Amino acid sequence: MLTKYIVKSVFSALLLILLWLPEAAAHHGWNWTEDQQTEMTGSITEVYIGPPHPRLMIETDVGRWQVDLGNPRQTKAAGFVEGEAKVGDQVLIRGHRSAKQDERIIKAVRATINNKQYTFYPNLLRED
Repeated sequence: MLTKYIVKSVFSALLLILLWLPEAAAHHGWNWTEDQQTEMTGSITEVYIGPPHPRLMIETDVGRWQVDLGNPRQTKAAGFVEGEAKVGDQVLIRGHRSAKQDERIIKAVRATINNKQYTFYPNLLRED
């Protein structure tokens, strides 16, 4: 009886993980982004520092965008930690937009806030 319960529990847990994996992997890597780097400016409306990716929400002249930063380790190495930015700060983002035109997400290579640059992916930074 106990063995049957354990097997059922393990099976249920594995099923949940398999259902969650596509969502978790959706915005990891670069396959979901455009090849071209672009820049956008906006006003920060939200700051999140934590896994899986720290992010900013910004209001631009064309609407609200989600800005995915590096993973927590990369973001910290770039110098972007709690308190570096606040709601209302102006930001310049250089990165790759989602390849889906209806999705307002950009993966930042670099963010400039209060005249300070935070480069999350130095090896990917392309200057015009």
